[in-house]
Amino acid sequence: MSSKVANQKADIQKTNIEEANYQERGKPPSFSDRVIAWFDKHGRKHLPWQQDVTPYKVWISEIMLQQTQVTTVIPYFERFMQSFPTVFDLANASQDDVLHHWTGLGYYARARNLHKASKMLVDNYDGEFPNNIEDVIALPGIGRSTAGAILSLSRNRRFPILDGNVKRVLARYYAIGGWPGQKAVESALWEVAEQNTPQTRCANYTQVMMDLGAMVCTRSKPKCDECPLQATCLAYAQGTQSEYPGKKPKKTLPVKTTFMLVPQFNQQVYLQQRPPSGLWGGLYGFLETPSVEDGLAQLLKNGITVDSTITLETFRHTFSHFHLDITPVVAVVNSAPRKQVAEMPSKWFTLNEPIEVGLAAPTTKIIKQLAL
Repeated sequence: MSSKVANQKADIQKTNIEEANYQERGKPPSFSDRVIAWFDKHGRKHLPWQQDVTPYKVWISEIMLQQTQVTTVIPYFERFMQSFPTVFDLANASQDDVLHHWTGLGYYARARNLHKASKMLVDNYDGEFPNNIEDVIALPGIGRSTAGAILSLSRNRRFPILDGNVKRVLARYYAIGGWPGQKAVESALWEVAEQNTPQTRCANYTQVMMDLGAMVCTRSKPKCDECPLQATCLAYAQGTQSEYPGKKPKKTLPVKTTFMLVPQFNQQVYLQQRPPSGLWGGLYGFLETPSVEDGLAQLLKNGITVDSTITLETFRHTFSHFHLDITPVVAVVNSAPRKQVAEMPSKWFTLNEPIEVGLAAPTTKIIKQLAL
């Protein structure tokens, strides 16, 4: 064990001893008691997925909330639930329809995994979420923290969670340094998450830990004077809140380039569905090609004769692991296209009309530009 990890464990132990001493002297209550008391006064209780709670609603919301803020998620969640009110509706839907409802949320593997998991729930569990956390984790797209949140929030089961908000609260409270993506740091955070999870009011505790991170213990300018944990927070005592949690080591993202061929016939554009896995898997988009010449040759094979091209301004789309510089090229088609022989499904869509399939953000950006 490194000296750094050993020191962190000593700090955690010291804080836990202070908690116990406070209780013996009849002073401030335990960690969980304090945050639950704060929840009763200030916690979020009126979010759409908190009404008539079911494991299905909590699952959908938890997946949407990964990498996405609550205010962004709410309208997506409401539309999703209106179209797919039960796990059976989701399982019976087409992937195109599911991805269409996800358009704009990003990280589309989440939607594909939701769809796969819904079919597994229907086939293996009669549409009910299993009670065993290992069975929940075995579903596509669900890890330990998400599984714990689903069972805790919907069934009041005692399972710790460790999403980004909770990591920040615990890292600051116990002054656990280092990037949470490192195994030793993550293990230390899971340990204290387990220690502090109470035996009762588990759903409220799970919700308040997320609320504190989102509303009080924020990334920048945390509202420490509003925090129920201020009295025994090590980072606050040391004035080092900004140091926790440790940041991911920076690396220079590589830059890739591509052309996107945009066949346009009158007020229609031609979109192809991408393969089911990989980048933008299952979404519809424009033909991606290393050169305009290669793209025109591929379009010709698909029965599309291009009369002229118009190059639009290059723009950058950034992924977690690289930048993609995209140059859209409008391929003007003046005569009705011949029959299409594309290997993947493809369609002509009318501009200024709703396109009810899943679209990646760059595709949406280009279509909006053409529709002006």
